[in-house]
Amino acid sequence: MPTLPNQFANVTVVTKANVYFDGKVVSHSVILADGTKKTLGLIWPGSYHFGTAAPERMEIVAGACRVKLDGQASVQDYAAGTAFDVPGQSGFSIEVPGGLCEYICSFLPA
Repeated sequence: MPTLPNQFANVTVVTKANVYFDGKVVSHSVILADGTKKTLGLIWPGSYHFGTAAPERMEIVAGACRVKLDGQASVQDYAAGTAFDVPGQSGFSIEVPGGLCEYICSFLPA
């Protein structure tokens, strides 16, 4: 897997945060120069479920999490520097056992 970026150049940042689960998951949308959208966020300890409209790639920047994709029986652990893909019109459950999990979510072509 390629190295995760530590910064994005020439972007537009949406200042209004995306706040989920009473503030336990917070992200900001970033629009790249080519129109590609990403979100950069933090997940506090706990268990959460997200639905997806479009396919997504979740890259873990810092911390760790456990993920179960909808329709899958297995749970996978992800640490900083790893990533997982979620199909569109699907979802996933994510658990952060402790500390913060920092992520980049990229919205992929359908």
